[in-house]
Amino acid sequence: MTSLSDRDTPFLALDPTRLDANAARMRARVEALGPRLRPHLKTVKSVPAARRILGEMTNPATVSTLQEAEAFADAGCTDLIYAVGIAPAKLPRVAALRARGVDIAVILDSPAQALAVAEASRTAGAAIPALIEIDCDGKRAGIRSGDPALTIIGRILDSGAELRGVLTHGGGSYGYFTPEDQRQMAAEERFAAVTAAERLRADGLPCPVVSIGSTPSAHFTTDLGGVTEVRAGVYTLMDLMMVNCGVGGIGDIAATVVCTVIGHQPDRGVILTDAGYMALSKDHGTASMPVDQGFGVVAMLDGTPIPDLLVTATSQEHGQLSIRPGSDAPLPELPIGTRLRIYPNHACATVAMHRSFAVLDGEKVTEDWPIMSGW
Repeated sequence: MTSLSDRDTPFLALDPTRLDANAARMRARVEALGPRLRPHLKTVKSVPAARRILGEMTNPATVSTLQEAEAFADAGCTDLIYAVGIAPAKLPRVAALRARGVDIAVILDSPAQALAVAEASRTAGAAIPALIEIDCDGKRAGIRSGDPALTIIGRILDSGAELRGVLTHGGGSYGYFTPEDQRQMAAEERFAAVTAAERLRADGLPCPVVSIGSTPSAHFTTDLGGVTEVRAGVYTLMDLMMVNCGVGGIGDIAATVVCTVIGHQPDRGVILTDAGYMALSKDHGTASMPVDQGFGVVAMLDGTPIPDLLVTATSQEHGQLSIRPGSDAPLPELPIGTRLRIYPNHACATVAMHRSFAVLDGEKVTEDWPIMSGW
């Protein structure tokens, strides 16, 4: 058994108690409002972590790569949504999963994709289910709920594959920071999905699933009428962007990067560590948020944040620590060899940089949970 003090750095540490608490809190919140929760497993990319989040591996889940779908299917997941617009060349892998008994659905937002799904269904001799992606905020993919293409896509799927429903992702929820704005954004996400579903049904098409999802909107919504399921992922580990959004506090962040002090640049007010962007990622998602946390908040090995000490710059294998601009906090004395923990900006991006979680019991590492990679 190793510990935070003797394992080679950098590595990714996981507090399973925080993971469990985060998962239970979101499940209780969503299910109290009526829909089922379909956790997005892209955040953890780990079978043992997924077991903690899902409870039963046959419970609904979301993935962002087919590699995730295949690995989680091997572990018993049989109810999946591949929540990235489908590339036609990937449909044989989807069909192969379905032939194994995995109920995996794809998403799309164009007639061309719908035709490809219909063709792949004919080739497989079995209908592949698809959800039409709805754009609720102009931030990424999907079509607007009033777009005439909605019915065109629906008819292609209904006649040649399986029209399972509609799906939207409220990525815009990351850009709102007052409770009033956050509730409004959540309401707009729900409205877009429900309106699209009603249009399909009015045109005589089936729409059994109305799927929405983002951690902030799931956290702040007060009305999920007409919604059948909620997808969210980053709530499981939490991160500094979610702290900025008011979803939780630093004390809820379950994954941290452990690093070692390897140098000092006193003339620049910089401390160097061995955790660069290959350990933390280059995600600077808090830059446009109320509190810019650089590339991560620096803490002592016990997890206590050091006042105003941030990772302010990264290169491949170097992290540069300095005091937050505008702060009069002193640069701490951290000798060579000092071990620190970094709270990440974006848990999903940081997890993807590592091969495993070092699972903690206090400061002891009790297990290593593999993290999958690839597509």
